[in-house]
Amino acid sequence: MESLKIPATGRTPEVDFDFAQGVLRLSGESYPDDVATFFGPIFAALRAFLAEAGGHPIRFDMELLYFNSSSAKALMNIFQMLETAAGEGRSISVTWCYEENDDSMQELGEDFAEDLQHVAFTLKQIPADGAS
Repeated sequence: MESLKIPATGRTPEVDFDFAQGVLRLSGESYPDDVATFFGPIFAALRAFLAEAGGHPIRFDMELLYFNSSSAKALMNIFQMLETAAGEGRSISVTWCYEENDDSMQELGEDFAEDLQHVAFTLKQIPADGAS
């Protein structure tokens, strides 16, 4: 399956889904004008990838510095897709990166982690300059 790469803009995150390697990454900020238009192709590509045969491990790296409530709903949809696949036996890990001293992003990661039983969810503090 072909990788999905979408460059970051002022309002949308960088999307770097390397399906061949099983490494998926969102980074930057997410508050698009039209959440459905932005996340629609991401949902479709992820659904297609997860439906493919094969049990290769999946690593999902979340490095969002900020997102709005509409993006939070989209992220929950992504996490639910991953949770379903993990519940069916797929090895899936999520690394939630948050900047040091950003308690709200840490707490949001903790909240998402509570909703997932089958996905291995790790919180990772990164320096405030964003270098991970």
